[in-house]
Amino acid sequence: MIDIGINKENRTEISNGLKELLADSYTLYLQTHNFHWNVTGLQFRELHLMFEEQYTELAVAVDDIAERIRTLDVPAPGTYKEFSKLSSIKEVDGVPSSSEMVEILTKGHEQVIKTSRKVLKIAQSVDDESTAALVSDRMRVHEKTAWMLRATKKS
Repeated sequence: MIDIGINKENRTEISNGLKELLADSYTLYLQTHNFHWNVTGLQFRELHLMFEEQYTELAVAVDDIAERIRTLDVPAPGTYKEFSKLSSIKEVDGVPSSSEMVEILTKGHEQVIKTSRKVLKIAQSVDDESTAALVSDRMRVHEKTAWMLRATKKS
């Protein structure tokens, strides 16, 4: 029996939000990795390396989020089928241009920020500081990444 000062109902509500955050993060990870492999054009090297940094960071993030769900004594989703149901980020067909990749990833990071804000409110409302800290850290990373992606479009 788990006794960490958060009742089962609240742990379930927090975990449900974290599952959405996990699904968004994993979908964004997969998109970023795909774009890393398939980017072409004048900014190839810059974008190829930037996308690699981003998917590497996201790989650690999905583990942290899944482990927080498990810490709350709830099973973490771990299949594409589950992620596709839970994610607010839609898959992309084909190989977009490099500028479209930047736009798609910018929107993906912005969506993760919005999902994070939703989870943060839930965590704060029940004094779950551990989830709040994790989600707050995630928001900061995604806000900075979205800014960096937007900056590549400026001339």
